[in-house]
Amino acid sequence: MGLIADRAPLGEFGETADMIAFKHSVFALPFALMSLITATGAGWPATRTWIWVIVAMIAARTSAMGFNRLADHAIDSKNPRTADRALPAGRLSRRYAWVVTVVAAVVFVLAAAMLNPICLVLAIPTLAVLLGYSYAKRFTSAAHLWLGFSLGIAPIGAWIAVTGTINSPAVVLGAAVMFWVAGFDAIYSLQDESFDRSHGLQSLPARLGPRGALIIARLLHVFALIGFAAFAVATGGGWIRMAAVAAAALLMLWQHRLVRADDLSAVDAAFFTANGMLSVLMCSLFIVAKLIG
Repeated sequence: MGLIADRAPLGEFGETADMIAFKHSVFALPFALMSLITATGAGWPATRTWIWVIVAMIAARTSAMGFNRLADHAIDSKNPRTADRALPAGRLSRRYAWVVTVVAAVVFVLAAAMLNPICLVLAIPTLAVLLGYSYAKRFTSAAHLWLGFSLGIAPIGAWIAVTGTINSPAVVLGAAVMFWVAGFDAIYSLQDESFDRSHGLQSLPARLGPRGALIIARLLHVFALIGFAAFAVATGGGWIRMAAVAAAALLMLWQHRLVRADDLSAVDAAFFTANGMLSVLMCSLFIVAKLIG
C-alpha cells in the first residue's frame, strides 16, 4: 500500500479530516480567539496575528491528532468503537499519517516563529505536551486533565502571541478550559469503560466506574465555570460577558442531564453538540461585548 489506500481524492481529504477530527477544532479555537481579542485591550489584533494564531492552532492540533492516531493504532484496531477509523481499517497508511503529523508540526513551529520569539521558544515544549498526551492513558487516570491542559494552552498561547508575556487572565482562562475539557472527556470515555479496564488503560470510568467518573466530571465543570466567571470579571465584566458564562453553565448542565451512568445513548450530543455550542457562543458574546465597548 502506498501513502494512502485507493480512494478518490475528495475521499482522501475527508479521511484525513476525519483522522485529525478537524471538526473538533471548535473546542479550543474559539477560546484562543477570545484570549486574542482580550489581550489587545481597546484595539484589535493585527491581521497577521489573526492569521498566524489560527494557522498555529490548526497545525498544532493536526500534529497532535495525527500522532494520537499513530500511537493508538493497535488499540483502535481492537476497540469495536474505533476499529473503523481510517488507520485501523487500512484506508490511510501509517506512512501518510506520519507525513501529516510531521508537516503539521513544522508548520506550527514556523507559525510560532512568525508571531514572536517567545512563541518560538515555547513551540517545542508545547508540542511535547500535545504529543505526550497520546500515551497518558497508559499510565495515569489524570489523562483527562492532560488533554484539558493541552487545549488550555491555546488561550495562553494566543495571549503570548499578542503581548509577549503570560498574564493572569490568560492563565485563568487556560485553567477554565482545562477543567471543562477534562470534564467532557471523562464523560466521552464512558463509552470505553469496559474496553479500557480490560486492556489496562487508565481512564476515570475504568478506575472509578461510570457513577464515580460522572461525579468527577461534574466537579471539574464547576471549577470550569468558576474560571470562566473569573475571566469575564477580569476582562471587564458586564452583562454580555456574564451572559456568556450563564450560557456555558446551562450547556454544561444540559450535557450532564443527557448522560447517565446507565444510559450513554446521548454521549455524542453531550460531547460535540453541547460543547461546540458552548465554545462558539462564549466567543461570539465576548466579541459582541468588545464591539459594544
